[in-house]
Amino acid sequence: MSENNIVITVAAGGSLKGQIQVPGDKSISHRAVMLGSLADGVTEIHGFLEGDDPMATLQAFRAMGVRIEGPERGHVVVHGVGLHGLKQPPRPLYLGNSGTSMRLLSGLLAAQPFDITLTGDESLSGRPMRRVTEPLAAMGARIGTSEEGTPPLKISGGQQLQGIDYEMPVASAQVKSCLLLAGLYATGRTCVVEPGPSRDHTERMLQGFGYAVERDGNKVCVQGGGALQAMRIEVPGDISSAAFFMVGAAISEDSDVLLKNVGINPTRIGVINILRQMGADITLENENEAGAEPVADIRVRGSRLQGITIPEQQVPLAIDEFPALFVAAACAEGETVLTGARELRVKESDRIQVMADGLLKLGIDARPTEDGIVIQGGRIGGGTVDSHGDHRIAMAFAMAGLRASSPVVINDCANVKTSFPDFIECAWRLGMTIKETTW
Repeated sequence: MSENNIVITVAAGGSLKGQIQVPGDKSISHRAVMLGSLADGVTEIHGFLEGDDPMATLQAFRAMGVRIEGPERGHVVVHGVGLHGLKQPPRPLYLGNSGTSMRLLSGLLAAQPFDITLTGDESLSGRPMRRVTEPLAAMGARIGTSEEGTPPLKISGGQQLQGIDYEMPVASAQVKSCLLLAGLYATGRTCVVEPGPSRDHTERMLQGFGYAVERDGNKVCVQGGGALQAMRIEVPGDISSAAFFMVGAAISEDSDVLLKNVGINPTRIGVINILRQMGADITLENENEAGAEPVADIRVRGSRLQGITIPEQQVPLAIDEFPALFVAAACAEGETVLTGARELRVKESDRIQVMADGLLKLGIDARPTEDGIVIQGGRIGGGTVDSHGDHRIAMAFAMAGLRASSPVVINDCANVKTSFPDFIECAWRLGMTIKETTW
């Protein structure tokens, strides 16, 4: 049986009740392994996401000579080698489906003394990398790509990087993080200016590891030549994973769900802001801090949602949550309009087109635009949709089953385990009738 045709089937209707702990934050898990590997001393990570993407990062550092124990139930021990202790791996680093791994590693590896090649699966091999390779080249890096600017990335060792001031054309945490990590090795200061806010996990974690970071509005700078000191990291639950059950509870009558210990970093809460604007009943309980990150329990009850025009300043704060939000829009009264989200077309799939195609198959009027979508809320029918191997699209359509008139079948769901290995089990525990089969 090919694991590439894992099919998820969701029975029509129902509601969600109970509480769950969603998996550890994917973005923070990646960065914890990266910075722990480059730190002096031993870093302990608790709550590490044992999904395919963070595991790709972990295996990459093992291949570069870092001793890493675990993961064992989310516990990882990283024996740091310092900023200059990485070794040339015996073969190209294969990063699977993980765009975060590839983009951040390209910055971190651009100043190493050895040559290295980064590769990925078919999906990752089609994703644009010029957004990182061009500013890195301006710093003095030498990185080869395909003619289209896609992987594999062939990084030439022995380059002395120079700090730059870079104004990003589009807010992107991956590009910003890539350049800041390169800046650790560069001569002088590296500054990145964003047109709007994007997730700031890298800046927070650098400071946690004792590295000075200057922040002034949408400008962030690091000075090359410092050192990282090992730390203990508690990884909060991933709000991107919580988003599916937030939407599921919001769209289904009589639902009452508590999502425990979820990261509510201000640069990631667009999904909460947008759902509240649509009329969702969402409350935050037990707010506190875990490491350098704010966390809370998120409670969501069923409610009647209204279509809205999504404010463009919320787009970068919810960029990974839009597949789920499109399902909320399909269940809302009236029209929902999204603009300023062209980035969605170059994720694991073209999320605008793939979601529009699937919603149309389920009977919802969804019209893609160049940088967004217009969704007319309505009655969701049943049917078969294709996730195109995109984990977030597969999970979003699973939630649509809660409001469907007959079962929803989702093809090509193997990649759900990249970010949420226990998704089916969590859905069952909250009351969904859902099953996974391999064809």
